[in-house]
Amino acid sequence: MTRISRKDKAAAILEILENLYPTTPIPLDHKDPYTLLVAVLLSAQCTDERVNKVTPHLFEAADNPFDMAELPVEDIKSIIRPCGLSPQKSKAISNLSKILIDQYEGEVPAQFSALEDLPGVGHKTASVVMSQAFGVPAFPVDTHIHRLAYRWTLSTGKNVTKTEKDLKSLFPKEKWNKLHLQIIYFGREYCPARGHNPYECPICSKYGRKSMFNEFDRTQKG
Repeated sequence: MTRISRKDKAAAILEILENLYPTTPIPLDHKDPYTLLVAVLLSAQCTDERVNKVTPHLFEAADNPFDMAELPVEDIKSIIRPCGLSPQKSKAISNLSKILIDQYEGEVPAQFSALEDLPGVGHKTASVVMSQAFGVPAFPVDTHIHRLAYRWTLSTGKNVTKTEKDLKSLFPKEKWNKLHLQIIYFGREYCPARGHNPYECPICSKYGRKSMFNEFDRTQKG
């Protein structure tokens, strides 16, 4: 393993990701900040692929806060059931739609604090909306990015808050919005949670955490 500083390692990883993923389409289908907000909320503990199968049915029924607020919660729940956590998510979608109407004239606010005050919207969801809908520099850290930052020794892996802070300190601010998507795409293609061979991974093979190789070697011998 090449021993270099975290900053130099981050620069090298960024170059790899730029070469592999020069363009980064947003994986959740949407047409505006509101539909993105709903799609990101639905993606909690659910795959983007499944969300993209569900949202056309939901947005056919209601694709704006005014129509969604009129839709019975039970109807929302029935449509989004394949995404999991449908009782909580349906209530959140209904309630946040009413708040957007009452407080923001039906528009999605472009402020972190306002977004995080909405039902069902945490810091990660707010970060995705701010970065992808409004172009505000943010670094959404989900469990996948958290895992990869630890594997690549860019963060200690204590929690997602620490990982976000570490990554923001290592990468240029103007790269954050694209970079978090590049890491997600890389994780899916080269660095999955299970069945991962660190020796074959374009990043782990050069900059991976030593314990990961030891664990892989043990499983191969066993």
